[in-house]
Amino acid sequence: MDTHPLDNPIWTALTTTQMHWAQTSALARRFPAEIGPLAAFETPAREAYKSLREIFSAGEVAALYLDAPPELPATWTLLELVPMPQMIYTPCRLPPRATDFLELTAAGAPEMLAFAMLTKPGPFGPHTGELGDYIGIRKEGRLAAMARERLCAPGFTEVSAVCTHPDHLGHGYATGLMVQIMQRILARGETPFLHVRGQNRRAIDLYRRLGYVDRHIFQLAILRGNAC
Repeated sequence: MDTHPLDNPIWTALTTTQMHWAQTSALARRFPAEIGPLAAFETPAREAYKSLREIFSAGEVAALYLDAPPELPATWTLLELVPMPQMIYTPCRLPPRATDFLELTAAGAPEMLAFAMLTKPGPFGPHTGELGDYIGIRKEGRLAAMARERLCAPGFTEVSAVCTHPDHLGHGYATGLMVQIMQRILARGETPFLHVRGQNRRAIDLYRRLGYVDRHIFQLAILRGNAC
């Protein structure tokens, strides 16, 4: 059966476009800890979980996108398992993109990390912003909203970490940033896609209005490495 690059997006990214970031063992790959906890293997065999543990320290957390609940060896503890739809963009008329944005760079990493801790857009590390374009809107000297590119696979780029400060909800800042990121991706001849926790109905409704349709439902598994 033919596979699609987004059937196993973290693995695809770490074996193609973003392979330069990969930390590897025999059967598994991960992004560096300073990027975040995303990791993957080609197939969820027991040996693959053991191989994954070789590149995580005891107590460290891994985030995986799975098709089914995991059957874990003793070297891992399951902390969380939640449905996570993958959505892919289909052409539609988009609202205006943000024009009053700024490019976020490594120099602003501490502020971006603090913002992510407040708004909880998903796994985030001090160097996550280095994976692709990262933009934000600043109001009264503080970040009000931000959005970024994250996973990249041939022909596809993920829109991620779309979030707004609680004091600035309802102004369309995140939507404008998201459209700006999407149009950059489309201009490169690539297709935007994203992942969202299944219980986040507000975000899912927004993404549908922007042309995103369901492609697959993963299980987001958060694991903690046990002592070997």
